[in-house]
Amino acid sequence: MARFDGLVDIGFDKPFRVHHGDNEFASGERHINGIESFWSFAKRRLAKFNGVPDHTFYLHLKETEFRFNHRRDNLYHQILKLLRLNPL
Repeated sequence: MARFDGLVDIGFDKPFRVHHGDNEFASGERHINGIESFWSFAKRRLAKFNGVPDHTFYLHLKETEFRFNHRRDNLYHQILKLLRLNPL
């Protein structure tokens, strides 16, 4: 399963799966709506750039992940908090 090699590289032993063929759309904390919501958010966000270079895609994706995880928070306050904890 080469498509999951990246997950294994960052510490996951096996991919978490939801089996749609068995009409399963959630299993414990795993559910399809979470990842679909993230990718919808990511596509809208990244579309603004009209494409990003391959070598910076990961950074754009990580920023999008941060924005998604804090989408209900004031990002200005979140960034100030991070800078206080990790001064430049």
